[in-house]
Amino acid sequence: MKSIDVIQRLYAGFASGDLPAVLAGMSPDIEWTEAEGYPYAGTFRGPQAIVDGVFIRLATEWEGYQAVPDRYGSEGDEVIALGHYSGTYKATNKSFRAPFVHAWTVQGGQIVRFVQYVDTVLVQRALQA
Repeated sequence: MKSIDVIQRLYAGFASGDLPAVLAGMSPDIEWTEAEGYPYAGTFRGPQAIVDGVFIRLATEWEGYQAVPDRYGSEGDEVIALGHYSGTYKATNKSFRAPFVHAWTVQGGQIVRFVQYVDTVLVQRALQA
């Protein structure tokens, strides 16, 4: 399976709300970095840390949160997804839409690294009352 196929399968899992499909492509040692200024900023290691530190919070703090890739670039083990986030923050009832770049590294058919780049100002506006 090509690296880009692994990443496209992950986004399909996000879109359908299929957490087991999302986690299936992750290495047990995955390193997941959320951008500074993002509500869940930091680096998480391992699928369970990502679920606890990012995914559960997204599912409980947001309504209709989505990460939608618009296009991909791939070379070897590296995959770049360009897309947009959107959703409504429940605590403020404010919506946002922000472009993102996701940098993925896939080795041996498993995702070993994720780095998020996003316009955090657009996200922070939704968080503020």
